[in-house]
Amino acid sequence: MAKKNILIVPGDGIGQEVTAVGKKVLDAIAAKFNHEFIYDEALIGHVAIEATGNPLPDETLLKMKNSDAVLFGAVGHPKYDNDPSAKVRPEQGLLKMRKELGLYANLRPIKLFDELLSASSIKPEILKGADILFFRELTGDIYFGEKGRKNNGDTAFDVAEYSRYEVERIGRKAFEAARTRKKKLCSVDKANVLETSRLWREVIQKLALEYSDIEVEYQFVDATAMLLIKNPCRFDVVVTANLFGDILTDEASQIAGSMGMLASASIGDGTGVYEPIHGSAHDITGKGVANPLSSILSAALLLDISFGLKKESEAIISAVDAVLKQGFRTRDIADTNTAKENILGTDAMGEAVLKFL
Repeated sequence: MAKKNILIVPGDGIGQEVTAVGKKVLDAIAAKFNHEFIYDEALIGHVAIEATGNPLPDETLLKMKNSDAVLFGAVGHPKYDNDPSAKVRPEQGLLKMRKELGLYANLRPIKLFDELLSASSIKPEILKGADILFFRELTGDIYFGEKGRKNNGDTAFDVAEYSRYEVERIGRKAFEAARTRKKKLCSVDKANVLETSRLWREVIQKLALEYSDIEVEYQFVDATAMLLIKNPCRFDVVVTANLFGDILTDEASQIAGSMGMLASASIGDGTGVYEPIHGSAHDITGKGVANPLSSILSAALLLDISFGLKKESEAIISAVDAVLKQGFRTRDIADTNTAKENILGTDAMGEAVLKFL
């Protein structure tokens, strides 16, 4: 029996709706496998700004540090998207959380359930068998470098910066993961143009000498963007920088059929944070149509990576697979062959998974 403290941080928009479903699935796992999960809840993002003026209140950060794992939703609000001059923004809470918790490795599994082959706009024969694990560096690069305006505000700059140790620690995690999979690693950079990418490639090449059992290839980010769509099955483990990883994993969501299907884990040397890769999606907030499967699959990652509960994690994945095999869909993964009565809302999809659990 495991006794663990889990912090629920729903955040903004549909984050609140899907995280509630993810928590119910964790409750079901606790009951089924005789574990005790103790929950607390905290604010981040727009809701935190409204309540405290701070996108990541000190109380939230303290709760995160004292938890065994965090199940997270999303941050963001159109109010800030439409006001580039806003000094306080929800996304600042997200970036500070990653920095303060030392969450330098973002793991994004891109695994296609066979039942969703037709949900993607890519041909099924190209997609079948795709199973990619992305390692996106999370606390460096252009997001955290010096930024500002000059020339009376007419010129803006964002500095991309990496240190050797930052590349080495994410690279090592990717190599170790490659050892447990197909022993293939692709490192993605832009070394023909960027100095940070030349350092990145230099460090990965040096690490590769330690992992002689791993087949390593190096791709420029623009070529990778094309190859992900042309031949996704050529990739297994992919490691890349923060900005490239952000863009490539959103692109790769089309392999899985929808962003609503993709879970992620942000890990470092302390508390891990588990979240869907989709944003707050205010266009559908409150409509009860958001896909909760990415939050449910994030809960499965949490159990596996932070708690080592592999059997429990696999039970969740099997339940999701069973629901999809039965023909149930949320609207983002439905197609013309989906029966109208099988298109479920957020809560109904959650209940279907719980029934199979």
